[in-house]
Amino acid sequence: MSDLPFGFNRPGDEGDDSSSGRPQDPFSAMGGDMRQFADMLRSFADMIQSSGPGAGPAGSSGPLNWDLARNIARHTVAEQGDPSVVDAERRQVTEALRLADLWLDERTTLPAGIRTPQAWSRSEWIERTLPVWSQICDPIATRMVESMGGALGGGLGGPIPDEMQAMAGPLIGMVKQMAGAMVGGQAGQALGALAREVVGSSDIGLPLAPDGVGALLPTGVAAFGEGLELSTEEVRLYLALREAAHQRLFAHVPWLRAYVLGAVEDYARGITVDLSGIEQAVAGLDLSDPEALQRALGGEISLQPEETPQQKAALVRLETALALVEGWVDTVVNEAAEGRLPGAVKLAEAVRRRRATGGPAERTFATLVGLELRPRRLREAGVLWRALTQARGVEGRDAVWGHPDLMPTAADLDDPDGFVHGRPESELSDLDLSKLTDGLDERDEGTGTSGKPDDDDPGTERPSEGS
Repeated sequence: MSDLPFGFNRPGDEGDDSSSGRPQDPFSAMGGDMRQFADMLRSFADMIQSSGPGAGPAGSSGPLNWDLARNIARHTVAEQGDPSVVDAERRQVTEALRLADLWLDERTTLPAGIRTPQAWSRSEWIERTLPVWSQICDPIATRMVESMGGALGGGLGGPIPDEMQAMAGPLIGMVKQMAGAMVGGQAGQALGALAREVVGSSDIGLPLAPDGVGALLPTGVAAFGEGLELSTEEVRLYLALREAAHQRLFAHVPWLRAYVLGAVEDYARGITVDLSGIEQAVAGLDLSDPEALQRALGGEISLQPEETPQQKAALVRLETALALVEGWVDTVVNEAAEGRLPGAVKLAEAVRRRRATGGPAERTFATLVGLELRPRRLREAGVLWRALTQARGVEGRDAVWGHPDLMPTAADLDDPDGFVHGRPESELSDLDLSKLTDGLDERDEGTGTSGKPDDDDPGTERPSEGS
């Protein structure tokens, strides 16, 4: 993090009574006193606030400084080159997305979800998707900032005397603000790196674009097609199919957006923030060195999932949801492309290879949320959706999206044949969801049970499967 706009102006010696060595001052053990520490923190805050518009902690109301994250992400893509989208590229993307929707009409019952096709530069991708990133990252950012503030407070030599509490409180608050800026810098670097890899708004399986917007990045499309020996038009059409398929799901499955984003948030809340590197740096903090706090806050942070039943259930829920989304998209896209795009098989293989080597989705969740996605689960989900199509047809397959309780579970991905043939299509189409809800309410209140076998009862045990 040494390249971030963090730093200090060395405070003057005026008023420095660090030589007193008063035992009641926990800062004296680190080569300074509370007044010197206050001067350093104020200088640090001034540096952040003067580093550019919106760069200071006051520019963001949440735990993570998103103004700083935006600036760093845009700077990251600009360094590598981020050409503006020209009118010809906008027309090409618009035509590709509209044609993709026409092809998908034959392969799914879900209507088109793109009302506004757009072509984005990498910087535009950052700007347009930032609101959803805030929703995804703020839970883990809260854990980081609180932990970093606690790490610094814990490294100050023990309890702070009563007479110093009035000053210590605002100082620790300032430390948390600076921690938010540091975490914002890390998020900005991650998003900047991701923007150089994505091809559209839906690469990671989450609804990042504004409602009704479908987008492709011409620079990303060109990079994806390198080495495939296929025309740019064919590559663009295939990626447009994937973008349009994602948009259909999130536009016309009402519960899906909140379900997937909620799964991300639930998983992030159970993350343990490993600050051992920062804690070690803080333990030996020397206040005579104004850059010491900068180095301490710039220490390595790693994210580890907690080994609790709740966290395991959240992991299963999130991984399964993402796998089902991507598996369905793979299925309908490859069906729509078959016979129309000569390079469809090669393009599908390129998507699979990208996942296996750590594509945008895998890298995003590992970096920003601490989740390691398994490409195998996506392949298993694709097998299940194809089996559903063969057994029940397009309408029966898509009917599964009608309610979250009808969706396959992690166990169903392990046994797709059992899911496909264990719940006949007639049961799906005739299912009275109000009765299902009533049965769940009764069990929650302890007044009764459904009395049905597990295969017929899509109750509340599903999120914890696979733990």
